[in-house]
Amino acid sequence: MSLPYLKSLEAVDAALQAGSLKQAAAALSITPAAAGQRIKALEEFLGVDLLVRTRAGLRAAPELEGALPHLQRAFAELKLAADALDLQRTDEIRIAAVSDWADLWLTPRLAQFRARHPNVMFAINGAGDAPQRIGRVDCEVVFAPLEEKSTGRSPAGETDILFHDYLAPVGSPANERRVRASPDAERLEGFPLLHLDFYKDDAEALTWPDWIARYGGRFTAPERGIRFQRVTTALEAVRSDAGFVIAGLALLADHIARAEVSLPFPAAAGQWTAGAFQARYRPGALRKPAMRAFRKWLSAEAAASAERVAALVASH
Repeated sequence: MSLPYLKSLEAVDAALQAGSLKQAAAALSITPAAAGQRIKALEEFLGVDLLVRTRAGLRAAPELEGALPHLQRAFAELKLAADALDLQRTDEIRIAAVSDWADLWLTPRLAQFRARHPNVMFAINGAGDAPQRIGRVDCEVVFAPLEEKSTGRSPAGETDILFHDYLAPVGSPANERRVRASPDAERLEGFPLLHLDFYKDDAEALTWPDWIARYGGRFTAPERGIRFQRVTTALEAVRSDAGFVIAGLALLADHIARAEVSLPFPAAAGQWTAGAFQARYRPGALRKPAMRAFRKWLSAEAAASAERVAALVASH
């Protein structure tokens, strides 16, 4: 068998384990189309079908059944070899994270960790001083609903809840002064409202129509305005006096402390998210001392961040 077909065999093995091309592609960090193409290339080379689709998912075709035990043992051994080799890279940490969290929350704090652990190298979202040569990551940070069991072990690894976010209106200092000079009943009338979709799937996400219905300040079209997918681009618009946005204070706390943006209304006129930022650790990753140190540091920083936001909400 020619070595170029090793990735095709990997795709076949992943598809059989997952039961679908979509899940197999996610495990391999490729698209479902790419996974399908790899399998098709091998089928064309052999002249037989390797997989069949059933109601229960993808299964081995009769032509594959004789080779299937060898294939499964081969990839199990390759995984053991990869894990053994991966442990040699004890000073590299590979993180896949929500870009806004990485840019606005992690990066400003990372110098503190580096000062304590100067030999640790990072690859964050594939870039950094430890380029991601292997597809797997050590830690994935997502914003997602809480699972039934919010922390602990699972076959997929370990998950730590970092913090919920607190959504409240944010504006530039100049726009805050303008709003404060307006009558309460129409304080937002005429000001552009910017809409952030980052939290839109959260069960407790606060939107401008929600906020206006509760607190007033505007009579016309609270649903209108520019929409932003990312917090960083919405932040730049706010800093340029382009309007007000409802955003998470946990990600913007540093910018608020530096008075680059401000809270034009009492912070109590906001709402905590139902979901949270969560760190998911790959099975085996925490065997590395550098990863254990990073996890401990990350949890401590997250707790401090949550306390900071709670204090800001209580005092403003």
